[in-house]
Amino acid sequence: MYYSFWGMHLFWWIIWVLLLVWIFMTPYTIPGEMRPKEDPFDILKKRFAKGEINEEEYKKKKKFLEEDRKSSKDQSKDKK
Repeated sequence: MYYSFWGMHLFWWIIWVLLLVWIFMTPYTIPGEMRPKEDPFDILKKRFAKGEINEEEYKKKKKFLEEDRKSSKDQSKDKK
C-alpha cells in the first residue's frame, strides 16, 4: 500500500522556511527592546558635532563630566 504524506510534509517545510525568514528578516531595533544606554560623553560629542553647542560650552561640560566621573569613582572606592 502506498501512502502519500507530501501534503503534510510540504506544509511543515513551508512553516520552517517562513519561521526562519521571519527570524532573520525582522529588524534589529524591535520596539521595547532594551538598548545600551549612551555614555554622557557620546551624547556631548554628538551635540557638538551637530552644532547644538559651541566649543566653549563643549569644553566646560566635558570638564564637568570628567570631574563627576572622577568623584563617583572615588566614592565607590570609599564604600568598599
